[in-house]
Amino acid sequence: MATHLTGAIPQRDGKTYAIVTRVTGGVVTPESLEKVAAVARKFQAPLLKLTSGQRFILAGIPGNSLDAVFRELGPLAERESGPCVRYVQACLGTELCAYGVQDSLGLARELENKYQRAPFPAKLKFGVSGCLRCCSESYLRDIGLVGTNRGWTVTFGGNSGRAPAIGTVIARGLSREQALDLVQRLLEYYLQHAEPKERTSRFLERIGMERLQSELLSLLPYIPLEDAR
Repeated sequence: MATHLTGAIPQRDGKTYAIVTRVTGGVVTPESLEKVAAVARKFQAPLLKLTSGQRFILAGIPGNSLDAVFRELGPLAERESGPCVRYVQACLGTELCAYGVQDSLGLARELENKYQRAPFPAKLKFGVSGCLRCCSESYLRDIGLVGTNRGWTVTFGGNSGRAPAIGTVIARGLSREQALDLVQRLLEYYLQHAEPKERTSRFLERIGMERLQSELLSLLPYIPLEDAR
């Protein structure tokens, strides 16, 4: 979904737009639900849908109503103005799920708060799964985190688009702090070396794992030397 200079998404008819909400990890409050429903009703949005990234999309909004809709939704619908983190998808993790072994919701909230306004060469999508069942499709996201009994597995370069790619496992068995540090370093490296509009899957394909290991991973003390070579 390509955004327009308005911060909304042009629709098929060439006349209307869609506005996508920010819902960290897919967790909403009754008040948020009521707000979205009230705005959709007030502006007669013909379609209100949950997206694959755990967000609400209000479709069919006329261009002359966009400012008002953004204003009424407030923090629920920040304008997307260029390549950025589109969403951080998360499962229930240890908060409610019987299978969860790591706190996926807590980690997703931290990642969203840290990166939601940061500019990048291309759009980014995160997936945070609290166990190996990987309900948040972490291996198909630019940045993927999968919880195990031994800690976090971090993947990089996943994509579910027209040229699907399984994310490459960068490290396993990391603590929360190590996983956050690795994500930060991967994103900094990507920001420094990626070409404009180059998604992480194509970026990793272009530079190769050997270069990534040599220039970045071999410098990180929590990645075993045999994995960083």
